Amino acid sequence: MAVDVVTEIVINRPVGVVAEYVGNPSNAPEWYSNIESVQWQTEPPVAVGSRMDFVAHFLGRRLAYTYEVIELVPQERLVMRTAQGPFPMETSYRWSAEAEGSTRMSLRNRGEPSGFAGVAAPLMAAAMRRANQKDLARLKSVLEAR
Repeated sequence: MAVDVVTEIVINRPVGVVAEYVGNPSNAPEWYSNIESVQWQTEPPVAVGSRMDFVAHFLGRRLAYTYEVIELVPQERLVMRTAQGPFPMETSYRWSAEAEGSTRMSLRNRGEPSGFAGVAAPLMAAAMRRANQKDLARLKSVLEAR
């Protein structure tokens, strides 16, 4: 069973500010509660083909995975994909202008879990949705305080 979770928030900061901050994977541990660390395999800044090693904790498990940037449209969208592990996943960010000086950001996680992860897909999707909502609220707080 596929998992496809989309979460959105409006951040009272311009698109350029939000996209620059979120589009830098080194900032992820500051606003994603489950991400412990990010190590670049390629040199920053982010570009199509960039690769980063992430260490995260989710549903009581430590996860280590490598994301590769597969699409980048500055100040519009960033798409990263990982192929290893029991839950190959694609994460995408989209940014669009809202009211003056505000940005609508969407965070999408989708993938095809296998093995036990496949059986637990509905539970994983619900947990992802809750975590993403908290992370986006934290991101909003971080960016609006600047």
